[in-house]
Amino acid sequence: MKILIKNIKQLVQVEHQPQLRLDGPAMKKLFCLDSAWLAIEDDIIVAFGSMTDWTGISDWSNLTIIDATDKIVFPSYCDSHTHLVYAGSREGEFVDRINGLTYEDIFARGGGILNSSSKLQDTSEEILLQSALTRLDEIMSQGTGAVEIKSGYGLSTDSELKMLRVIKKLKSISPLTIKSTFLGAHALPAIYKNNKRDYIDLLINEMIPKIADEQLADFCDVFCEQNYFTKAETIEILIAAQYYGMTPKVHAEQLSNFGGTLAGIEVGAISVDHLEFVGDQEITALQNTKTMPTILPGAAFFLGLPHPPARRMIDAGLGLAIASDFNPGSCPTGNMNLMLSISCIQYKLTPEEAINGATINSAYAMNLSTTHGSIAVGKKANVFITKEIPSYSFIPYSFGSNLIETVIINGKVTKQN
Repeated sequence: MKILIKNIKQLVQVEHQPQLRLDGPAMKKLFCLDSAWLAIEDDIIVAFGSMTDWTGISDWSNLTIIDATDKIVFPSYCDSHTHLVYAGSREGEFVDRINGLTYEDIFARGGGILNSSSKLQDTSEEILLQSALTRLDEIMSQGTGAVEIKSGYGLSTDSELKMLRVIKKLKSISPLTIKSTFLGAHALPAIYKNNKRDYIDLLINEMIPKIADEQLADFCDVFCEQNYFTKAETIEILIAAQYYGMTPKVHAEQLSNFGGTLAGIEVGAISVDHLEFVGDQEITALQNTKTMPTILPGAAFFLGLPHPPARRMIDAGLGLAIASDFNPGSCPTGNMNLMLSISCIQYKLTPEEAINGATINSAYAMNLSTTHGSIAVGKKANVFITKEIPSYSFIPYSFGSNLIETVIINGKVTKQN
């Protein structure tokens, strides 16, 4: 299929020499092309340029032409942290928090992750698959073109494998680019409450080898936090996963400063995520590493947590990725437009920094920045076209509004209002 988008008011995030990531001051720059055109063939971006230099593409047949007059074209968002395969919702806990219980209080009485784990163990793969497909369709319509999905609500060998097999099926069914993450170290199952060592041994000696045998996970993640897994345990689990070819990630500094970021740096994690309680020590340690700090604005907003020091991290020269944390307990939405708004309004990121964080840097956090996250020749043709809007800053400015008119994934129009 061949698509030509013409008369584009502004083509956002264009790259003539693609970069893997943007750090520090570079995040403030967002390269755009005004009055532009974009050419797609099959599932690849093949050319773009200014309408003033337009010479036409006369040798193309069966060409679909989209007129984007007064509209803006973005590369699709890359959401590098979600838990969108799950069974049931947790609005009861939402009410509990309104009534004064903390996240830790709810977990201590069997809620939170353990609540989702109990529901998932009684849910079939087919039901999990269909509910996840509905969520994927939703985030695709909101501009997401690539997404990472974690396990972690299984907390047993059979249930973790069930989740990861569902994610593998989603990869073959959904048009979205999907990366899978093993998160068996998400919480301690109730039956191991007094014997954490045995559960860690189960993760390392049984779950990880079986997952590797079926090639079910691209990444391995650990929730490094008080009452969950220590820094030393996090390192031990991730080193074991690395042996089997999984790239490390870490849930770090969400509820306290507990060593997750330093653990991630030590094992060469591609990202450390959350970072509400990250401090100067961690910010300094992240400098000149390959580890991408990743903020999850929806989770901090929904749980009422302190804001991660995003402004301070960028000013210290770090890159920053933005993801949603779409999950039933702490962020029941994967709307990346909302994540941009929160990042700008509450964390004082500029629109340019926020867009870079949700595209090229979040692609990096998924090992996808050579194929996703920007408008560049040879990259995947995952883009969206807005309605008529005055500027790209109007996206984070207009929180709560649906401003996306057309979505193109793998060179095919999947949504057109």
